[in-house]
Amino acid sequence: MREIRGRATSEQRLALVQSVLGAQDASACASEVLAWLGVVAGVSRGCVGLVDLEALQCVTIASAGLDPREVSPAIPLDRADEPIASVLVQRDPVLFRAGDTALLGGAAFHALVLRARASDDEIALGLMLVSCAGGDALCDDVVWAAGILGDWLAQPRRRADSRHVRERQLMLAVLNAVPDPVLLTDPDGRLLVANARAERLFASRDEESEGRRRAIALNNMLFSAALASMVFSGPEQPAPSELLLVDPTEGSDLLFELMSHVVKDAAEGTCVVSVLRNVTDLGRAAMELELAYKKLRASEADVRTQRHRLELIIDSVADPIVVTDPQGEILLMNEPAERVFTVPDDAPGEALRAVRGNEAHFSSFVSNLLFSGHEEQRYRGELGLVSPLTAEPLPVEAIAGKVLSQQGELNAVVTIFHDRREALEKARLYEQLEKAASELEQRVQEATAELVRQNELLRRQAVELERASAAKSQFLANMSHELRTPLNAILGYTSMLLQGVSGELTPPQKQKAQRIEDNGKNLLAIVNEVLDISRIEAGRMPLHVSSFEIADVVREVVAELEPIIARSQLEVGVELPKALAELRSDRQKVKQIVLNLLGNALKFTREGAVRIRARSMRGSVSVTVADTGIGIAPEDQERIFEEFQQGDSSPTRRYGGTGLGLAICRRLARMLGGDISVVSVLGEGSTFELSLPTRMKKR
Repeated sequence: MREIRGRATSEQRLALVQSVLGAQDASACASEVLAWLGVVAGVSRGCVGLVDLEALQCVTIASAGLDPREVSPAIPLDRADEPIASVLVQRDPVLFRAGDTALLGGAAFHALVLRARASDDEIALGLMLVSCAGGDALCDDVVWAAGILGDWLAQPRRRADSRHVRERQLMLAVLNAVPDPVLLTDPDGRLLVANARAERLFASRDEESEGRRRAIALNNMLFSAALASMVFSGPEQPAPSELLLVDPTEGSDLLFELMSHVVKDAAEGTCVVSVLRNVTDLGRAAMELELAYKKLRASEADVRTQRHRLELIIDSVADPIVVTDPQGEILLMNEPAERVFTVPDDAPGEALRAVRGNEAHFSSFVSNLLFSGHEEQRYRGELGLVSPLTAEPLPVEAIAGKVLSQQGELNAVVTIFHDRREALEKARLYEQLEKAASELEQRVQEATAELVRQNELLRRQAVELERASAAKSQFLANMSHELRTPLNAILGYTSMLLQGVSGELTPPQKQKAQRIEDNGKNLLAIVNEVLDISRIEAGRMPLHVSSFEIADVVREVVAELEPIIARSQLEVGVELPKALAELRSDRQKVKQIVLNLLGNALKFTREGAVRIRARSMRGSVSVTVADTGIGIAPEDQERIFEEFQQGDSSPTRRYGGTGLGLAICRRLARMLGGDISVVSVLGEGSTFELSLPTRMKKR
């Protein structure tokens, strides 16, 4: 190291000595020395520290030309990696080049040990670190000033003051290093000592803004109230409490945990040491944690509700349902499933083996879903289980579905079993039904074929009957014609004999000829009736429609039967109103009907009376013939209108006839659009009524 001659004048050195002698403490003295060196020796940067041998550190008491961040509050002297500690045993200045140490921002500097020059005491009182403008060269003014400062520090009183100041500064440095606000107050809450963080909350200056000062005043009021309620009204060591303050800079709320302790000092009296721990973030975190916990409890309650609801739903299902985890372990099952997969502890071994078999089948089924590469979410299969209660086979259809999370991970597998016994029984019954239906269908086909055959046979028989009926009618018509021709000849010759064309006949001869004529007429009437019924059945009965009065027809009939009426000695009455409607019909057929009805009345009446009456109704005319004859039994009242039928058809019947008269009359009446009805009481008489429309409809 090279020294250069000092540039300070005697006056300048004298001035420094006077300033040092007037300094009140070591910090002021060191500051005067650094300032003097900056002027006369070109020291651009420097600092002075006092050695604390008890703490093994060098506490900085003054600095010049340094940024506050480059000033180290204390330099440790017990660290092997700190080369500055080795300077304390040197008597000459030591040069540290740039980068040798981090002190003075890592720049080159000279380290000088401060000790008393006029004493043999080698104890180092402090260190002065200076960075000169001359580089490695050190001015002798620096060495001289370091000696002046060492002499000053060596004085006992000043050393004690310097130690007190150093301890106070050290205490403040320690308090300022604490991240929490720390303050010492009197019983009224006034600040005595506070670190920098506490001063930000509770101390203000006049030049600061009105808002900040009000916020600080509010903080002091809140702190005093909390301190009074916690410290002076409770135990000596009160429990921590929460204190809400205001951030003077941002205006936001700050939550602190207040910890206070009462101390007693002989000089200051009773004081309170308080430490505020900022728990704003902790409070927010606690609040968020409380909200999260409430949400968690609500979620748990919701999950319990959902699970209870799910259990109710599952239990209400008649089919067994089993829920398993991805490893196949059963998580949940309903009551029907418990009857298949669980047994009581005291169940027989057969039931236990059935349950184990069911579990094996079920595990294999779930494995097929999970490990067989099925991409589908569902898997269907049939299982052959066994009922543990009855040991009967239990065929089921199983449908398993995957329950996936929102991230697509498998959470559970839900399997539903459906009892197939009823379906199998239905299938068996359906098969039997199909077999029975097939047999029935075969029988129906056979019956249908037989019915078709019978219908064909009946159709052929009907055709044959129609042919036979037509042949019969043709035969009867031909026979009637062939019979009437000789019969007319017999009646003609008989009439000629009775009229005496061949000479007068004797009374016996005339009587016999008369009998021939009567029987011939009867036979002719029979032949005519057979001919009429044949024509009607063959549909060959001609109709001749004309207009006529029904009264004239009735009178003609009565006139023709006058001989018979006279012989019967019956009272025959005729009632013909004047306002009878005119008929438009077949006059001959109407007369034939009335003649037959009146002839029957005279035939079957021995005594009493016969009444014939005609009347008009709306659109029709009726002719009623009533007698007091033998009457007709109720069971014979319809049969008498059939061909060849009479009330008494026995061979020993009392009254003769062919039984065709009423049958022909009803058919003729219906051909004319009318009808014949009868009301009769056996033994009291009968009433026949002919009803005809006034205008016969065209056929």
